Amino acid sequence: MNDPKWEKLPLWAWICLSLLLLAQSTWLFLDARKRNAKYPWFWGIWGLIQAPAPSIVYLFAIRKIHRIWSRKK
Repeated sequence: MNDPKWEKLPLWAWICLSLLLLAQSTWLFLDARKRNAKYPWFWGIWGLIQAPAPSIVYLFAIRKIHRIWSRKK
């Protein structure tokens, strides 16, 4: 169960990983709120726990769908 590779990760790598996840989460939340997407908090939380899948899914799903819906209005 215990993976010894995680214990060998230096402190600076943990800090960079934390900053990356926090920046991704913040951007996803703010952009989803700006575009009036449903559940912007969902995107923020999902962006906080993993990377880069939430950003990729967001760009293809929400941003593309938002462009299609905004053209119809």
